[in-house]
Amino acid sequence: MFINDVEQCQWIRQKFETPGVMKFTNEEKRTLLARLVRSMRFEDFLARKWSSEKRFGLEGCEVMIPALKTIIDKSSEMGIEYVIMGMPHRGRLNVLANVIRKELEQIFCQFDPKLEAADEGSGDVKYHLGMYHERINRATNKKITLSLMANPSHLEAVDPVVQGKTKAEQFYRGDTAGKKVMSILLHGDAAFAGQGVVYETFHLSDLPSYTTNGTIHVVVNNQVCYRRRGHNEMDEPMFTQPLMYKQIHKQVPVLKKYADKLIADGTVTLQEFEEEIAKYDRICEEAYTRSKDNKILHIKHWLDSPWPGFFNVDGEPKSMSCPPTGISEDMLTHIGNVASSVPVKDFKIHAGLSRILRARLEMTKSRVVDWALAEYMAFGSFLKEGIHVRLSGQDVERGTFSHRHHVLHDQEVDKRTCVPMNHLWEQQAPYTVCNSSLSEYGVLGFELGFAMASPNALVCWEAQFGDFHNTAQCIIDQFISSGQAKWVRHNGIVLLLPHGMEGMGPEHSSARPERFLQMSNDDSDAYPEFSEQFEVSQLYECNWIVVNCSTPANYFHVLRRQILLPFRKPLIILTPKSLLRHPEAKSSFDEMVSGTTFQRVIPENGLAAHAPHDVKRVIFCTGKVYYDLVKERKNQDLEKQVAITRLEQISPFPFDLLKEELEKYPGADLVWCQEEHKNSGYYDYVKPRFRTIVNHTRPIWYVGREPAAAAATGNKNTHLVSLRRFLDTAFNLEAFEGKTF
Repeated sequence: MFINDVEQCQWIRQKFETPGVMKFTNEEKRTLLARLVRSMRFEDFLARKWSSEKRFGLEGCEVMIPALKTIIDKSSEMGIEYVIMGMPHRGRLNVLANVIRKELEQIFCQFDPKLEAADEGSGDVKYHLGMYHERINRATNKKITLSLMANPSHLEAVDPVVQGKTKAEQFYRGDTAGKKVMSILLHGDAAFAGQGVVYETFHLSDLPSYTTNGTIHVVVNNQVCYRRRGHNEMDEPMFTQPLMYKQIHKQVPVLKKYADKLIADGTVTLQEFEEEIAKYDRICEEAYTRSKDNKILHIKHWLDSPWPGFFNVDGEPKSMSCPPTGISEDMLTHIGNVASSVPVKDFKIHAGLSRILRARLEMTKSRVVDWALAEYMAFGSFLKEGIHVRLSGQDVERGTFSHRHHVLHDQEVDKRTCVPMNHLWEQQAPYTVCNSSLSEYGVLGFELGFAMASPNALVCWEAQFGDFHNTAQCIIDQFISSGQAKWVRHNGIVLLLPHGMEGMGPEHSSARPERFLQMSNDDSDAYPEFSEQFEVSQLYECNWIVVNCSTPANYFHVLRRQILLPFRKPLIILTPKSLLRHPEAKSSFDEMVSGTTFQRVIPENGLAAHAPHDVKRVIFCTGKVYYDLVKERKNQDLEKQVAITRLEQISPFPFDLLKEELEKYPGADLVWCQEEHKNSGYYDYVKPRFRTIVNHTRPIWYVGREPAAAAATGNKNTHLVSLRRFLDTAFNLEAFEGKTF
């Protein structure tokens, strides 16, 4: 064995090699037979009724069902109250029916081509769906909760999601040793060996804020078991594996083998066996009859992670409003003071960190915040309100850019640390900040699973640099972007993606906002109806929220809004790098106190706004480029002729506020300016939406870098030359004269 730990090796030898360990009592043999009957007859029933439908059946590995049920029985006996499971599609319907015990009629009705979809989303194929069920375990007579997580066709993608949800359920129960909540992961042998996310998930197993204290892995060994029908029921495996499938077709099914053995040794009679089969066949037929009464498919009946009490009984939000996101000045000051201190006695911090804490204290006294302090204020305010905050990612404790420092390290005592955020109030929710392993796919999946467990937690994953999210693209595409549409599953996870073109090369510049915008579900050509609840209703209809804040105060507010909304949506935040220390990128307490709120758009409020009819150009932008534009406008003395309006929430698009801005400057030409290349960034998303607002009567000109294959140049001089070029164009008021749009 490859394991280095001798004690572990001996344990495995003892468990696997003890003579007679597989001896069963007659009662256990009869139970095993009954479970095999259900496992096999379920597949036979589906094959008879829907012979031409794909279902990814379990034929050839029917023993998996009694194996899983035995694992759950034993776990319940040992005190487990909640089992969270993840698996690929092979055998999923059988597990839903015979392990989770989903109503058979709800499974059978899924095969009806006339079944109409409820207005809950786009749905998913039946062999991807999940389920949550509380029931009594018959073997122990104890209550047990089972959750099978929904999973896309990406076989092992659900692994870290299951582990994250398991960790969260353990965390909220105070189950630090994993004695009440556990996970089971099922794998095919090829996927288990070949999919990298399996090992990214394993790699989390001993990290303190990620361990679930062990997982049971059930690997379907297709060299021992087999697929009776190939990849799926529409497949013809004889095309490519003729000799192997000649042997498979000769195989006697395991149920017959085992029944013959038990009948031969007198454990059961032939009559008892046939009665067991007839009983389950009758159950299936009766459920099939009832299934014909189901005319509408409700995806919410397949929800794997319900939030009792958060929504109305029909699954709708309890309101369609969001309160102001500001907090009291006293709370801002208190959090600022704690953020500037070392709340543990005789704790020696680094001299450089002492300077940072002094600077925080000075800012607090001056009633201003930078980016790091604004984040501290948002997180700290939630802890006061009983909301757990979890921040995870590579080097998040210190911060990639050495700006955060949420974990202090004693310079004289090894591994002695202090988290001041956990010393804010006597009665507060805990704050978890944890450096992850060097993984994106596995860790983002884990945090997504953690966020599934409760709506009353702010769960954030920060990429070391924004573009690193692309190694977790499967989690983003299959779970985060589309999870609610497919599985009616709300999730409030926050992605913090450092973004900005600063001459640092193609890999450390762009968080690829265009990809998130391209997957946003709002219609660029549909002019919305504005109402009093437009802002919140628009958020409710979207699949995720994409923002690029230009001020610390707005970053504070968008984090606060994430929890104060009456529903949950994923939040994608393009976070700054150089702005973390930019002298102009500070906010006053006045922008954060009670009554203040997130600004989806920050309009021009300088000289240009006072005489809007004299304005020649309105530049719309988002994020860091605003500071370049403001500086250049001042240098060229164009503060009366050029207005600059910031788009802070990009998606869903703030049609209502931008309509007001466009109407304010009727004689001005309209420009979208971005620092990203033209084929990336935001232009392809914002252009048709601006055009919809003005009914295609005014052009929205592009100013920015030219299209490029790489996200950014690797040459500092080229970066500066291209910056100079587009700033010149932005303030050349004759740049678009005579041009056609």
